[in-house]
Amino acid sequence: MTGRSNLAVVTGASSGIGRATAVKLAAAGWRVVVCARRRPVLEELATEIGAAGGTAVVEPVDGADGDAVVALAKRVIEAHGTPDVIVNCAGAGRWLYIEDTAPAEVKTMIGAPYLSAFHATHAFMTAMLERRSGLILHINSPAGIMPWGGCTGYASARYALRGLHEALRMDLLGTGVRSCHVVLGEVTSSYFDVNPGSREHIPTIARLIPVSSPERCADVILSAIRRPRDTVVSPFMLQLFMWTHAVAPWLVRWLVRATQRKRG
Repeated sequence: MTGRSNLAVVTGASSGIGRATAVKLAAAGWRVVVCARRRPVLEELATEIGAAGGTAVVEPVDGADGDAVVALAKRVIEAHGTPDVIVNCAGAGRWLYIEDTAPAEVKTMIGAPYLSAFHATHAFMTAMLERRSGLILHINSPAGIMPWGGCTGYASARYALRGLHEALRMDLLGTGVRSCHVVLGEVTSSYFDVNPGSREHIPTIARLIPVSSPERCADVILSAIRRPRDTVVSPFMLQLFMWTHAVAPWLVRWLVRATQRKRG
């Protein structure tokens, strides 16, 4: 999947991995629909992409609002055609114990990543199925597979995103449309600055996994677009943890429990 005629929709494009992915896709010749809640930030991104010779379409939306996402998809398909790729990159949520997580906050966590990914996939799926081609990438956290203490709502939402991918794998057999689960480790971002106390929840065993930049993560995503697979994990040390978890989940759980912060 390369070439200027190809179209990608990137949710969560206002910052971090989503933003870096939109920039790199545009640099590779893709037309990119950038989606997030904040229009001014998206317009700045589109200006940057345009200045570099790329093409970006600004579509502000709250991904948790299913009707708004369906309306967005209708506009995109009518104006630009059916996307070749959807990158479900929207995400939110603090790392908290369940008793510290207010109902409104867990609703936000479920809204992104899970509902945002569900609504975007739903909104474009019929057109992709009719064309019999397309790729949907769900950008996830290790918490959706190997959770640690003190991130209950966050991990639950990430498990839901993983469940969406697993269900789609079965739904899409023989259709020409594929789902890809991309699991990335810790990323350099402002997350820990705006969520004080969260970093302390990371088990010390996780220090063995290198921290990646958003740009490095975007490279992983572009590689998955060029060579689609059911699951992509990066960096390599996280792959080792995932393989170990698949063979001996009890061992990974023990390591996480032994090295996570104890409750006082």
